[in-house]
Amino acid sequence: MGATPQGRVDTVVLIHGLWMTPRSWEGWAQRYAARGVRVLAPAWPGMDRDVERLRDDPGPIAEQSIAGIVAHYDGLIRALPGPPIIMGHSFGGLITQILVDRGLGAAAVGVAPAPVKGVLKLPLSTLRSGFAILRNPANRNRAVPFTPDDFHYAFGNTMSRADSDRAWQRYAVPGAGRVFFEGAFANLDPTSPARVDNGRNNRAPLLLMAGELDHVVPPSLARSNAGLYQKSRALTAYQEFPGRSHFTVGQDGWEEIADYALDWALRAAALPREATIASETPRR
Repeated sequence: MGATPQGRVDTVVLIHGLWMTPRSWEGWAQRYAARGVRVLAPAWPGMDRDVERLRDDPGPIAEQSIAGIVAHYDGLIRALPGPPIIMGHSFGGLITQILVDRGLGAAAVGVAPAPVKGVLKLPLSTLRSGFAILRNPANRNRAVPFTPDDFHYAFGNTMSRADSDRAWQRYAVPGAGRVFFEGAFANLDPTSPARVDNGRNNRAPLLLMAGELDHVVPPSLARSNAGLYQKSRALTAYQEFPGRSHFTVGQDGWEEIADYALDWALRAAALPREATIASETPRR
């Protein structure tokens, strides 16, 4: 593991994704805390309850929207004594990018991030992963159950079926239909909440990470997302990891991914802001 953080940035805010709760970060949170980092992993608004309770009563999930989630974390982060590192997984990675666009954070990491508005083509595997929601337009206002089969395709495709089912049992909750629809059809909505100013120069450094075998956010999707930031002179990085699925936060070997994310963010956050702005538009 890397060194204990030094300097003004000592807090990490972890944002979970769709079909998940803060429990998905349990390994990362413990590992970061052991390095002397203050770790905050708040739930999406109203979802601060156990996985088991959310399965029994998914009402709080059905109420989610991108705008509501962003507002929730915006308030939490602005209340902190200083800018934290922001990390988000999956749709949490989309939320992270929106928060950074608002000027929040000292550095940010999107782990297999859902894309912001402007990525024009969604891979078939992404659509297949969300088919439980997309197959019925009425699901827009529902919390849609995520079966063990759904989980094995979308998250556990690099795991044995037994291990995937155990992970589903511990971590998976129904998916927020409105959130998925808002993300999937962002390019058709002129007022989409998934829009960011990807040409902004005065934002925090941003790292987007992808997994080679991810079905939900395959590398082609993550690279397209990263490519949108070529308009910006702010520091943007992309890193791809071989053999990783969308469940990279819990898949065997997650420690390597967690350490890479934190080490990069601590280095980037420690740079003087002027050093994170290129003198000319970089090639990425």
